[in-house]
Amino acid sequence: MSSRSRPDSIRETVAGVQSGQLSPIELTRDALARAEADAPLNCYLHVGTEAAMQSAEAIADKAKAGNPLGPLAGVAIAIKDALCTIDAPTTAASRILTRDGNYTSGWRPAYDATVVQRLRDADAVLIGKTNMDEFAMGSSNENSAFGNVRNPWDPSRIPGGSSGGSAACVASGSVAASLGSDTGGSIRQPASHCGVVGVKPSYGRVSRYGLIAFASSLDQVGPLANDVRGAARLLEVIAGPDQHDSTCAQRAVGKYESACDIVPKGLRVGVPEEYFAEGLDPRVQQAVTGVIDALREQGCEIVNVKLPHTQYGISTYYLIATAEASSNLSRFDGVRFGMRHEQSGDLLATYENSRGAGFGTEVKRRIMLGTYALSSGYYDAYYRKAQQVRTLIRRDFDQAFERADVLLTPVSPTVAFSLGERVQDPLQMYLADVYTLPASLAGICGMSVPAALSAPDGPTPALPIGVQLLAPAFREEVLFTAGAAWERVSPVRGSVAPPR
Repeated sequence: MSSRSRPDSIRETVAGVQSGQLSPIELTRDALARAEADAPLNCYLHVGTEAAMQSAEAIADKAKAGNPLGPLAGVAIAIKDALCTIDAPTTAASRILTRDGNYTSGWRPAYDATVVQRLRDADAVLIGKTNMDEFAMGSSNENSAFGNVRNPWDPSRIPGGSSGGSAACVASGSVAASLGSDTGGSIRQPASHCGVVGVKPSYGRVSRYGLIAFASSLDQVGPLANDVRGAARLLEVIAGPDQHDSTCAQRAVGKYESACDIVPKGLRVGVPEEYFAEGLDPRVQQAVTGVIDALREQGCEIVNVKLPHTQYGISTYYLIATAEASSNLSRFDGVRFGMRHEQSGDLLATYENSRGAGFGTEVKRRIMLGTYALSSGYYDAYYRKAQQVRTLIRRDFDQAFERADVLLTPVSPTVAFSLGERVQDPLQMYLADVYTLPASLAGICGMSVPAALSAPDGPTPALPIGVQLLAPAFREEVLFTAGAAWERVSPVRGSVAPPR
């Protein structure tokens, strides 16, 4: 297999391994070689060569013995570094979860996250841990303590964040799928910028046990894959109730992969006018319009809907998310685990020096914002008011879904921007998530599917543009039906980042 070609789809890979036509050992060796070739992208923080080969050999022995293989048999998958893994460091791309600032000295969990264990049980091969914005705080993957990730389509551009490493390694072809986490768009936005499929499940659909928390009422683990069907199969594996997570819904897992085969005729597709306002790149609008036209031709009914409180999404999100981050990150204090500053004196100095040295600029900014919003005298004016507006945003979606089965919107206002372009302008950076934040606040499910490639412009190569599909909470099947319907006719289906 060529080290630069995209891996087979998950479905084809598993079928090949189960039939004996493909060797999980050879597949894993190839994936490890691809991961090594991806070093210039900095999408991996850790590649677990020995552990991956041991997993592949165990799967091969299982097949040789005639035992049934799991639904991800032999599939190479990468894991975002915010998810605990017993056989690799877990740092959330932060210095504070290392002893000396180097990734190799990172915290080693004593357990796997639930989603990681479910991948192992499904006979997946875990290749390594992917780079990310520190504690999942960022939209460009430029906030990692271990350097920024580069977009495989154009290494001078951002891959999106915070799951930029997870998106980049799928786009580059080193793995067929990966896991990321989405708090306000951190799966969907990098999936759009890297030209892959990314799914944010409904809040409570997937266990958060073993996910290092950013904002507990928003965080969700989800799949990124090179096609819609692969993302559907991966979600089927990781979804479902978990006794370790009380926020995980006690609901049966849907038949997501089967939903990809449903003909969408009669499906009501809602288009919210608020998502096509000033600031939307004409190339993005054209790409989204193309998807709308294609779904109409397949028998979908296109309806206009309104989401009037969309304009308050960014301010609402950044009050709620930072407040929860301020609380969640208080556990990283230089005492229990991770970095302890060498010159710490008394307890207060230990806290101040360790957190000052361990946290990056963006994390400090959000902790301060959240602490302010929760402080005496400001709680009612900011945090409580934000929660009230969150309810209004949720009601907007409830009303929209009375008229539509699924909503279709842009993912990001622009194509991937240049590295360093918005680092000094946090407000412009936050605007990158303007179309993904409302769905996170409402707790509904969403998916980014590749829609088009922008036309090359001089030295600027073609860049991916994604379209966002949104469905009511726990109706992920509708997402996969609509996403697969578009993918079947998409001119960019199977497009892969060009070799570097």
